[in-house]
Amino acid sequence: MSLKPRLFAVSTWRRLRRSLFASLQAAATMVRVSVLNDALKSMYNAEKRGKRQVMIRPSSKVIIKFLMVMQKHGYIGEFEFVDDHRAGKIVVELNGRLNKCGVISPRFDVGVKEMETWTARLLPSRQFGYIVLTTSAGIMDHEEARRKNVGGKVLGFFY
Repeated sequence: MSLKPRLFAVSTWRRLRRSLFASLQAAATMVRVSVLNDALKSMYNAEKRGKRQVMIRPSSKVIIKFLMVMQKHGYIGEFEFVDDHRAGKIVVELNGRLNKCGVISPRFDVGVKEMETWTARLLPSRQFGYIVLTTSAGIMDHEEARRKNVGGKVLGFFY
């Protein structure tokens, strides 16, 4: 019995597998899982590198509200939305005050009574840093949510 048919079948199978794998790789495109996480990571990395401003793309309403909370507490400077007729871009002025920021995923439910345990878990100190929540009254930090006596879902934190 000759080995030629078997070698031919194996090499044909390898070629078929290679072409199938190549077509699957070409068809698979990268999908952004968390746009907010990408935005906060790019801000954190630019802050660590000592940059004065950073461009965030794509933009979303949640990112803009998160940045408004950060700006209200003085962790970032001004930011500007640039409409490029797609998802948009945001140019953020950094002031060097941001030490760490991040997203909490999945977005856990937090009641008013549980707020203290979450702040102790995520923030380095009681009087230092903020947790950002999405509530029925809008996106706000944990202190404002406690004042308004509303709970919500944890979006992220910064200090």
